[in-house]
Amino acid sequence: MNVVKKQIALVGAPVDEGAGQKGCVMGPDAIRTAGLAGTLEALGHTVVDHGNVVRSDIASVAPPNPVLRNFPDYVAWTRALHAKAAELGTAPVFPIYLGGDHAMAAGTVSGQARAAAELGRPLFVLWLDAHSDFHTLDSTDSGNLHGTPLAFACGLPGFDDLLGTPLQHTVNPENVEILGVRSIDAAEREMLLSHGVGVSDMRRIDEEGIGTLLRPFLDRIRQADGLLHVSLDVDFLDPEIAPAVGTTVPGGATFREAHLVMEMLHDSGLVTSLDLVELNPFLDERGKTARLMVDLTGSLFGRRVFDRPTQSF
Repeated sequence: MNVVKKQIALVGAPVDEGAGQKGCVMGPDAIRTAGLAGTLEALGHTVVDHGNVVRSDIASVAPPNPVLRNFPDYVAWTRALHAKAAELGTAPVFPIYLGGDHAMAAGTVSGQARAAAELGRPLFVLWLDAHSDFHTLDSTDSGNLHGTPLAFACGLPGFDDLLGTPLQHTVNPENVEILGVRSIDAAEREMLLSHGVGVSDMRRIDEEGIGTLLRPFLDRIRQADGLLHVSLDVDFLDPEIAPAVGTTVPGGATFREAHLVMEMLHDSGLVTSLDLVELNPFLDERGKTARLMVDLTGSLFGRRVFDRPTQSF
């Protein structure tokens, strides 16, 4: 196999305060149990497990919008994960953040953006998700904070409490590509359009093909000498193959579409960090979704069809 060997750092982020349904707190250990480290080591990579991040101790902080749920927890996790990602982002390692609901990405993406700025390179983000997660703290109706991390990372206003100061190193919204989306609220739609975020919904994937849509984004990253953070939400996948998520939306990516994305990302050599989020083992079927997430990660790190053992999902 022609696989570039990497030093991989696993970081658990047992966050479930951002979702409407409990259970993602068990996600990091489920991914570990499904064999992530062994899969990566079998491909020749070196894996060091940093354990689970402990959320920061913070002073009392009041939510800026009364509808927000568990806002102090969101602040505490964002600060802890931001610091960890900023540290790992400038180290000679490839961090994989094991979630945990998608609220964790407020810390991981903003920390990777800070590290990218220190390295003098732009950060691009591929958001593989049924949702755009582009609500601000004011625009959300549900109050579920896993719907806000991408807006925070892109520097939209109203998030100053998350780090205690305004976010200094934001992601350029035009450097974000959301792929596989099929549920966007009206307020998010307006903000996505006005900020120039790339969005490809499932209809566009059906009509044009997922590879055709991904390739120009990868070309732009290469031309800009950028770093690529991939945030893979379980609900990017069709719930028939990945049921372990509290926000199921029918009509998601198929098994082969998801693997094609990961294979193309591997071939590009551009990915420098990864989130695996929204795995809720409480909703899984005998570990089916956890094993699929591990299998997809294997494709991202160089496992080919000829190397893949026969499995039953």
